[in-house]
Amino acid sequence: MAETQTFQRPYILGIEGGGTRTTALLADARGREIQRATFGPGNVRLLDDRALGRLLRQVAKQFESPDAIGLGLAGARHTKDRARVQTAVSKIWKATPCKVTHDLEIALTGSGPQKTAVLVLSGTGSCCFGKTSDGRTAKMGGWGHILGDKGSGFEIGLRALKAVVFYFDRDGTWSRLGESLLTATGTNEPDDLIDWVASADKHAVAALAPEVFAAAKKRDRIARDILEGAAGMLAKDAMNCARKLAQKNKPVHFVLAGGVLRGQPAFARKVRQDIRDRWPQATVQVQKHEGVWGAIELAKNLLKNTAQSITSSTRILRPLTHIPATEQRNPRSMELDQLSLPEAVDLMLKEEQRAAKAVRTEGKTIARLAGWVAKALADGGRLFYVGAGTSGRLGVLDASECPPTFRARPEQVQGIIAGGPRALTEAIEGAEDDADAGGRAIQFRGVTQKDVVIGIAASGNTPFVWGALKTAAQRGARTALICFNPTLKRRAKVPHLILAPDIGPEVLTGSTRLKAGTATKLILNCITTLAMVRLGKVAGNLMVDVDPKNEKLRDRAIRIVMTLSEVDATTAQAALAKHGWMVQRALTHLK
Repeated sequence: MAETQTFQRPYILGIEGGGTRTTALLADARGREIQRATFGPGNVRLLDDRALGRLLRQVAKQFESPDAIGLGLAGARHTKDRARVQTAVSKIWKATPCKVTHDLEIALTGSGPQKTAVLVLSGTGSCCFGKTSDGRTAKMGGWGHILGDKGSGFEIGLRALKAVVFYFDRDGTWSRLGESLLTATGTNEPDDLIDWVASADKHAVAALAPEVFAAAKKRDRIARDILEGAAGMLAKDAMNCARKLAQKNKPVHFVLAGGVLRGQPAFARKVRQDIRDRWPQATVQVQKHEGVWGAIELAKNLLKNTAQSITSSTRILRPLTHIPATEQRNPRSMELDQLSLPEAVDLMLKEEQRAAKAVRTEGKTIARLAGWVAKALADGGRLFYVGAGTSGRLGVLDASECPPTFRARPEQVQGIIAGGPRALTEAIEGAEDDADAGGRAIQFRGVTQKDVVIGIAASGNTPFVWGALKTAAQRGARTALICFNPTLKRRAKVPHLILAPDIGPEVLTGSTRLKAGTATKLILNCITTLAMVRLGKVAGNLMVDVDPKNEKLRDRAIRIVMTLSEVDATTAQAALAKHGWMVQRALTHLK
C-alpha cells in the first residue's frame, strides 16, 4: 500500500516568469514540492495590467492559498515594475507576504555564499547578471532579440539561417544544416525561407537551435563555427559583467543557466572553458536547480521575520507631519455637488484667480529662475522639466511649444515625465514613486553643469522628481522645484531653489490639474518666455524668431515683418521666402 505523503505548513509559492513561459511551484515548510504548473509568458514589460492580473489569477486557481509568495519575473528590474506586480498580487492574495524581484536574481539565489556571483543565461534570449555579497549588481545584455541576445537560442537559430543562405548564394550548394532547417521549418526550398522568416517570431527562430547543436555533433563546419562564436560572446559578456563588480585577480562564481546551457552539456563545457581562460579565479557550474526554487527561497526568507518581510516587500510611507494644501479640503467648495452650474463656474474661476494672485507673490523668484535659464541656454546648456502626471504633462507641453514659438532647437528645452511617453495620455501606475527612475532619466539625458533642471510636483513630495533633482545636482546642474506646499522644508542643498506659492486647497480635493495646473502653467510661461526675450528672440512684444511651419504662423511672420520694416505684405512675404521664412534675416535684408 502506497504511503500518503503529509505536507507541513507554511506553504510557500514561488513564481518564475520569463519571455516564453511562467512556472509556479508550491512547496511546504521542509522544501518539498507539493505541486507545480506552467502558464504563458511572464515578462512584466510585455504584459499590461490586465494581462498581468489574468496571469496571476490563473496561478491562484491552480494552487492552495500560500502563506508567502516569491516572484522572479522578467522585466521586473526597476521599482515601478516591481510595484506593478506587488499591486496585482495584493489584489489576489490580499495580505499574504510577498517579495518581487526579477528572474535573473532568483536564478542566482542558492548559488552559495560567494562574494561575487555572475549568472550567464542563454535560453530563447540571453543576459548576464552579477551580484556581490553587499548587494551591488551589474548586468550585460537583456536587450531583447532586436538589440541583443548574443549567444542565445534565437541568435544561434538566426545565424544558422543566415549562414546556409550565404553559402547557397556563394557556392550554389545547399548544406546538410540547410536541409535540417528546411525540415524544421516545414519549407520545401531555400526561397520558401523568405516567407517563413517574415511570419516567424523569436520563439520559432530559437526553436531552430537544436538543429544547429545536432549538426555540430555530426561535425558540420557551419554549425561548429556558429556555436564557437556563440560561446565566445557569452563568455565575453560574462567577463564584462564580472569586471563591473570585481578585480580580475579576485574569485568570481559563474552560474550557467537557461534552456540552452542546461540542455546542451557540450556547449556549456565550451562556455565554461572560455570563462576560465578569461578569468583565472573563476569557478563555473551549471545551475543545479530551476530558477523557480530561487523564488521559493525569497518567500522562505519572508517568513523568518514577518515584520521585516512586510517592510522589505512593500513601500512604507512615512507619516506626513503636514498635509499639503493640495490634499486639504477647500472650505469654500464643501457643497460643490449642491451648487448650480453657474454657481460652480463662478466658484472655480474665483479659485483660479486666487492661484494667479499667489503666483504673483513669487515674482522675484520666478524672475531669478528665468535668468538662470536664459544664461544656461546662452552658454550652450539646456532646460529640463521633470514631473509626473499633470505636472509632467505641463512640462512636456511647455517644452514642445518652444521650437515653433522661438525657433529653439528641440534639445534646448526638454520635458521628462514619469512613465515615459505613454504617461502623456494614460496613468502609469507607480511611475511617480520611482526615485531611481528619475535619476536614470537625468543620467541618460546627459545632464551637466551647463544645464538647469526644474522639478514640478504639486505636493512637493513626488519621489520621481526628487530622484531627478538629486542626480542633477550631483552632476553639477542648477536645480529648482516648483510646488504648492509652502511648508516644505529645504532638504540638504537640493534643490538650489524652491518656488512654492500658497494657492490653497483645490476646489475638488486633491485634483491638482485645477489650480495647481493653472499656477504651474503661469510659472512655466514666465520662465521660458522671459528667457527667450533675454536671448533676443523678441522685439517689443513680437516673436521675431517664430518658426512659421503652418499657414497661421506664416501669416503672423508676414505681419511681424510688415510692422517692423514698414513694408507691404507682398514685400514682406518675398523677403521671408528668400530667407527661409526666418523673420530676423528678412528684417535685416529690408533695413
